Amino acid sequence: MKLPFKNFILLVLMLVAAMLGSIMRPTKNMADNGPIIDLESMISKQFGDWREDPSVIPIQVSPDVQAELNKVYNQTLARTYINSKNERIMLSLAYGKNQSDNVQIHLPEGCYGGQGFAVSDITKGSLETSFGKINVARLEATKGTRFESITYWVVVGKYIATDTWGMKLAKLKYTLNGNIPDGLLIRISSANLPIIYSYSIQRDFAEAMLAGISPNHRVNFLGEMIH
Repeated sequence: MKLPFKNFILLVLMLVAAMLGSIMRPTKNMADNGPIIDLESMISKQFGDWREDPSVIPIQVSPDVQAELNKVYNQTLARTYINSKNERIMLSLAYGKNQSDNVQIHLPEGCYGGQGFAVSDITKGSLETSFGKINVARLEATKGTRFESITYWVVVGKYIATDTWGMKLAKLKYTLNGNIPDGLLIRISSANLPIIYSYSIQRDFAEAMLAGISPNHRVNFLGEMIH
């Protein structure tokens, strides 16, 4: 069976990265040179028309899944926000200081699937914000009567990625310079709303959230691919 061209290139890059790793293992951790990451303080509990709704507890993962996540992430943050129209958005952030070859952020499609959700095919799109266009991935997940529309993106070092391919490529670029990048997953979702409308309010939420983040930390959410 022939490998799809994209998968073949990814395999070649992974082999190259493995060979380089045995010759010049990255030693410089990029997170040590930037502002300290503290998700709890970086993201306000109120911004724009949105405020935290502590009455809604985000879905919790199983203990075995949480144990695996703890190996990858240094910090996680999960909150539900509500606006003046009583619309709710779930925000989930996961930060890993070390995104070396053997450590990688878990993408939402895998996490939702592992929790028993039926996950749709992923589509690629963009969020148009006043800070620039953010490349994102979108999917829908269903479990029983619960339906979620999800938008996410990952920042590896200073590169935005929306899939495993993008994360591997970003890490390879840093490996060649002897650097170990950090990684931040940003996941925004809403439940039981029409898809198009759901993605619209997610864009509005992302705009307000980014505006509320200090400029020093905004690059952690935008990377250097934003213009």
